[in-house]
Formats: sequence, structure tokens, C-alpha cells
Amino acid sequence: MKEGIHPESYRFVVFKDMSNGTSFLCKSAANTKETIQFEDGNEYPVIKLEISNTSHPFYTGKNMLVDTAGRIDKFNKRYAKK
Repeated sequence: MKEGIHPESYRFVVFKDMSNGTSFLCKSAANTKETIQFEDGNEYPVIKLEISNTSHPFYTGKNMLVDTAGRIDKFNKRYAKK
């Protein structure tokens, strides 16, 4: 492997799915300023996700509507019949 191409700040991070509240612990080099206390009692940096494998229709087999930014309402308002 090449030296010096991997990030130095590789650490454990909690990824939290904001649509259903599921959290999982994984290693990442992504930057974040927020922290959260995980199930094991330790405090880790947290990265908030809009969709993960626990809420994505492909993995769940259910067709659920996830609209966190109001995009659907914005679309309906713009293209509504007058």
C-alpha cells in the first residue's frame, strides 16, 4: 500500500438515521463537531443521515415517503393546477 494516502483522523463515528432514529457505529474520517452518547456508554462524534439501509425502500421492501427538506411540497406548490 502507498504511504501517506490514508487520512490520519480515522476514528469511530456514530451514524444516525434522522428519518427513523436508528444509529450504528462505524469507522470514518468525516469531520463533525457534534457528539452523542452511544449504546455502549461512550461518547462519539455523530453524523446525521437522511436515509440509511434501515429506511431506504430498496432494503426495507416498503415504499415509504421520506421528505425531510420539503421538496415535495415545493414541487406541488410550483406545478399545481391553477
